[in-house]
Amino acid sequence: MTKNELIFDGKEKKVFATEDPDRVIIHFRDVTLAYNGVKRARFIGKGEMNNRISALLLGYLNRNGIDTHFLFQDGERDQVCRKIAIVPLEVTVHNRIAGTLAVKLGLPDGFRPANTVVDFCYNNDELGDPLVNAHQAVALGIATYDELAWMERTALQANALLQKVFHQAGIELVDIKLEFGRAADTGTLILSDEISPDTCRLWDEATGERLDKDRFRLDLSDVVASYRNVLERLEKVLKEGA
Repeated sequence: MTKNELIFDGKEKKVFATEDPDRVIIHFRDVTLAYNGVKRARFIGKGEMNNRISALLLGYLNRNGIDTHFLFQDGERDQVCRKIAIVPLEVTVHNRIAGTLAVKLGLPDGFRPANTVVDFCYNNDELGDPLVNAHQAVALGIATYDELAWMERTALQANALLQKVFHQAGIELVDIKLEFGRAADTGTLILSDEISPDTCRLWDEATGERLDKDRFRLDLSDVVASYRNVLERLEKVLKEGA
């Protein structure tokens, strides 16, 4: 695949067209953002780590019955993916209540609920990515009720599969933010974007150490070293056939 014109210049990733109208190349950058872009930094090697981690996890989901946009990794920072029209919703699955949700609900960080919590956020930076319910999402024309129900089911299935892999790597999947898109080649909804320490909260099961983007949010240092730790653990597990 050859990189052609730039079709999306994102803050943390770039998307390039290819000679195939239904395929794109996604390039992972070293830029890191938090709090809707209020906090910004550059960590050398972070883009490579996220590319490799995401390729491993999306490939794992593809092999286990969840269709994603990922096709194959193409070098240290690039991956070839199916072209999609993004659905402007973030679907977050919470196995624990942490971060801003814990603050909002008045719960201790890391509270473990009796159920698995799923929420939808309207992906709109100008509005601060507000929480929306199904009726509001339908009113906005984002998706139908059936599509929203499918996205929730698929998010829960992906969460369960990823919990298993992370547990084998000695990591707890605290929460995960997922996005979906409509594939250019079929028009069907598929899982899209990345799965990495930028989009998950990951805590070491033995020590509780944070191995994700909270290291940047909370000024804990060693961001790239922690991401590399996650990559090395996942490579060992997935190499063994998980």
